[in-house]
Amino acid sequence: MTRGFDDRDAMTEEELVSMQQRCEKATSGPWVSYIEGRDHSGGSNFIMTGNGNKRGEDIELTGATNSDQDFIAHARQDIPRLLAEVERLRKHLSKENV
Repeated sequence: MTRGFDDRDAMTEEELVSMQQRCEKATSGPWVSYIEGRDHSGGSNFIMTGNGNKRGEDIELTGATNSDQDFIAHARQDIPRLLAEVERLRKHLSKENV
């Protein structure tokens, strides 16, 4: 059973800033998950960071499931988008409450 949203559950500005700072410090994206046998043949599972001439080091995980690796790789793109959406929605709400 899911419980309803309560204002006490709202993220603080400090939490959002901390998330943004972690995103900014992480290796540049995009990150792409490559699963051996699904996305490529030969070698191991890895997360490719960056692309083209901005390609970074590959990330290899130990103990992660394929789903864990996909989640981690997508988080590099998903979290900044979610933060931007939270900011957009907060601005929209603040305009409605004026």
